[in-house]
Amino acid sequence: MTETPTATKEKPAHRSGLAAAAREFVLIVVGALIVSSILRAFVGQMFIIPSESMQNTLLVGDRVVVEKLTDVKRGDVVVFEDPGGWLGDEESGQKRGSVGRFFEVVGLLPDSSHGHLIKRLIGMPGDKVACCDSKGRLMVNGQPLEEGSYLYPGDAPSAMEFQVTVPAGRVFVMGDHRSESGDSRVHLSDTGPDGGSPGDAAFVPMDKITGRAILVVWPANRFDKLDVPDTFKAIPAPGPAPDKPSISLTPPPK
Repeated sequence: MTETPTATKEKPAHRSGLAAAAREFVLIVVGALIVSSILRAFVGQMFIIPSESMQNTLLVGDRVVVEKLTDVKRGDVVVFEDPGGWLGDEESGQKRGSVGRFFEVVGLLPDSSHGHLIKRLIGMPGDKVACCDSKGRLMVNGQPLEEGSYLYPGDAPSAMEFQVTVPAGRVFVMGDHRSESGDSRVHLSDTGPDGGSPGDAAFVPMDKITGRAILVVWPANRFDKLDVPDTFKAIPAPGPAPDKPSISLTPPPK
């Protein structure tokens, strides 16, 4: 007696096609998330401006692109992690929930800026920063800064007088809206998060700098490139950077 072979049912072509399309879609999404995460970690990311400390250069709610590939320099607008005790409620961005944080990490949402600050880099390691000369101008290595192009209208370069030498591996930063900025000046008597000498907390470690802001991309009517003001190009080279900062809360010789 001959057995009749059992017929094998073939899967409908449209089902196998849908499965293949679904697999391809998942691979594309996963690949895009990986690429976006890598770009965010090593190339650049977007931040939301949380405070008034950089007005009118940057307004609350502006979205800025921060790039991480090039070294920072005087005059750059830089984003950095809180060096310790700088952030108040008004300057710290609102922390997102776990889902929002995931989309931040993979680069699909702009960083809420929680735990970060944004200021203008005024002094590099070894620079002598002082306020102020006989005309009320901030000085770096003896060269007065002409800050009219970015300083908030009506603000003085600084309401407090000081003379500092920036130590090795750190920078001195100030907001463009000086009267609303809790920047390096206001921490000149503070110790760092791990203790140390008074004034240590005023200087931002370079390894805490996330990158430099290069573009305002949103709102659309504020799209603009963030260039280094010309006044920073005339600053003389600094001397050797000391291991510890030199700080005096007195005006420089006029």
